[in-house]
Amino acid sequence: MYKSIPNRELLNSGKYSNMFREVGVSDFHEACEYVWKLPYGRTSDRSNWDLVLSEGKGACSTKHALLKALSNELALDIDLIVGIYLMHENNTPGVGDVLSEYGLAYIPEAHCYLRYSGSRIDLTRHGAQAEEEIAEFLTEKVIEPQGIGAEKQEYHREYVRREFGEAEFDRVWSAREECISAIST
Repeated sequence: MYKSIPNRELLNSGKYSNMFREVGVSDFHEACEYVWKLPYGRTSDRSNWDLVLSEGKGACSTKHALLKALSNELALDIDLIVGIYLMHENNTPGVGDVLSEYGLAYIPEAHCYLRYSGSRIDLTRHGAQAEEEIAEFLTEKVIEPQGIGAEKQEYHREYVRREFGEAEFDRVWSAREECISAIST
């Protein structure tokens, strides 16, 4: 899926080029493959994408923010997107038991991915076999890597509040956190 993006050799200097060179990566496509194959899981600071390589894991936000930062360094015209989709077992394997426990059919989930030339590129969970793709996003917006922290969380929380109301927010957010734990390695 990332092969539609033009490939570029990493720079001889540059923060992100150097970070990827240290793990044996030499171009942007190799960086995409490397990050995609890392296990899904939150880093110790979920707004610091630099930790993906040193901690050997990442969530949708940190993995894609790291690749966006590298693409900026390489002058590739790629967008980092945060979108809201309805997360359920069929499109996010591993969350069904938690949703059932809370009596929920779905939870609106904020998801980050890359977009190049109109195509969505999702390098979050290598090997995850979903019955259906995440095909529809209810809302999307372009962000910069530094937007994966407070900006993304506020965007997400406000959507959940609008969908479920203030009275149900804490319960739904707790279910959401359990869902994320259930799919983390």
